[in-house]
Amino acid sequence: MPRVTFIPSNAQIDVAPDENLLRAAMRAGVHINASCGGAGVCNKCKIFVEEGEVHGERLPDGGYKACTTVALSDLLIRVPVESEMDRKALVRAEGVKAASWIQAQAEMLERPLDPVIKKTTVTLPEPTLEDSVSDLERLQRELGQGKLQGVTLEVDNQILRNLPEALRSERWLTTVSIMEGKHPDTKRLIQVQPGNTTRFHLAGAIDIGTTTVSVQLLDLASGEILAESSDYNPQVSYGEDVISRMEFARKGDGLKILQEKIVECLDRLIDEVCSESNTEKGDLSLLSVAANTVMTHFLLGLDPRYLRAAPYVPVATQFPPVRASEIGFNVPDHVRIFLAPCVASYVGGDIVAGVVGSGLNRQPELTLFIDIGTNGEIVLGNQDWMACAACSAGPAFEGGGIEHGMRATTGAVEVVHIHPATFEPMVLTIGGKKAKGICGSGIISLLAGLFTAGVIDQQGKFRHDLDTPRVREGRSGWEYVVVEAEATQTGKDIVFTEADIENLIRAKGAMFAGYLTLLESVGMSIEDLERVVLAGNFGSYLDLEQAVTIGLLPDIPRDRFFFAGNTSLMGARAAALSWPVINEEGEVAKMMTHFDLSNNPSFMDHYVSCLFLPHTDTSLFPSVKVK
Repeated sequence: MPRVTFIPSNAQIDVAPDENLLRAAMRAGVHINASCGGAGVCNKCKIFVEEGEVHGERLPDGGYKACTTVALSDLLIRVPVESEMDRKALVRAEGVKAASWIQAQAEMLERPLDPVIKKTTVTLPEPTLEDSVSDLERLQRELGQGKLQGVTLEVDNQILRNLPEALRSERWLTTVSIMEGKHPDTKRLIQVQPGNTTRFHLAGAIDIGTTTVSVQLLDLASGEILAESSDYNPQVSYGEDVISRMEFARKGDGLKILQEKIVECLDRLIDEVCSESNTEKGDLSLLSVAANTVMTHFLLGLDPRYLRAAPYVPVATQFPPVRASEIGFNVPDHVRIFLAPCVASYVGGDIVAGVVGSGLNRQPELTLFIDIGTNGEIVLGNQDWMACAACSAGPAFEGGGIEHGMRATTGAVEVVHIHPATFEPMVLTIGGKKAKGICGSGIISLLAGLFTAGVIDQQGKFRHDLDTPRVREGRSGWEYVVVEAEATQTGKDIVFTEADIENLIRAKGAMFAGYLTLLESVGMSIEDLERVVLAGNFGSYLDLEQAVTIGLLPDIPRDRFFFAGNTSLMGARAAALSWPVINEEGEVAKMMTHFDLSNNPSFMDHYVSCLFLPHTDTSLFPSVKVK
């Protein structure tokens, strides 16, 4: 079999004669952009053949499509810089705009430190000839006569393997881990340790996003965050968005691969936070996970095929605790995973956790909660009622479907200012490195700048009468040159095309139409909004004025907007530290009325009206000046 070496990572792998190089890269752990999941339609999976012979489809601007290319000999393959993922970019002032109101709100909830799994010590009387009951019965008897009096105690069978040693090695002083049950008078014994180990009691709070994954290590004895880490979701190599990943999951062992990849990633991040905090993985008691519905299915290895098509039915929306080791985690058998409940196929546990974690379900003000992304989710309501919906915005906000779009990593253009007279750009990149593409915040910044400078009209079309070489007719139509080739890492001009603008207008149109439809469905309007909360890390990097200018956010007083950061992780942390939050999440999920926008005539009418900058009805955007 031919051997393929990928540079610059130097990863090597043997490939079968009919295996395309995108799949080979996936097996080797090498990321190559492939927003269509290998379907052959996005033209993003570019590679360069430095040595060897291949058979495959060449791309117009050089290189080969990895998803259609196979090896005819040993190969040296160069992966272009635009496919590189730099984890350092994930911690670039994460949540820097998080408003003091959000922080204060979470603190005001006054949730007690009351984890769902508790450790407590018990000293047992030694057995005698007169009292020779079994070790388990002795332990149950002592607990029933003391701290668990009147409680039905269920027992995990795996504790029996080490029970004799655990009871005797510290002269019958032992620490038991007790998990709360569904009913107050039922609990479960899940671990027995020798001696007093109550101070070694850890939990992991986990947010699984479509693009990124975050982990916090928590001390359940103090409530302190000991360490945190994040990385890109490795599933991006199999599709940029949930739709392409679900398609991948349908083929062969695709679902198994996706499940294994996310578990491997989380295991590694848990190892990292334990190493950083000088703690032991064996001291973990639970993992609290918040994720959207599709990511939850992938984590558990559940078939998502019926999520993909109408009537969009998930396997489940409420999930019982799961033993982490049963789904592949390298943790002790007693460690349980608690998953935030979902509402519907595309309104998941990340949204429920975000609403509960930030306390929006306890406030009287009418709030619009927005998580902007590939599958933009919105929640409208207050402490008395909530309505929710998902807007299929597509991957444009994360760089997908944009010719030079990319994730928010080192070298991505994140801010653009267009001079109103010369039409020249001022560009800032993440990390201050040479540009290699444009990330979501940069795309919004660029669109707003081109519009306010009069370079494009309300329909997103370039003016052809401007005295600037930046606007030109390119290979696929009119475009604006953002960065010239000599100033890029790719050695090619980074441009923003009319097709890119069209994709972005569709994405922002879907979001705004969702707000209007949800408000209209409950008899309200934009003017009724008392608060808008922007969730997610992407929201933290939005410039409010620019987002309003293009019609992505409503044009209301700016002091009503609050940046909340990663509310999904906030909710996962709250659930790990206080088990009543787990019940609260279930209550909030049931409280949310879900509106399916896919076949809603009102949504489609609003959507068509939103396909202009900022909107066909300019009265909705009084602060935006249209040239």
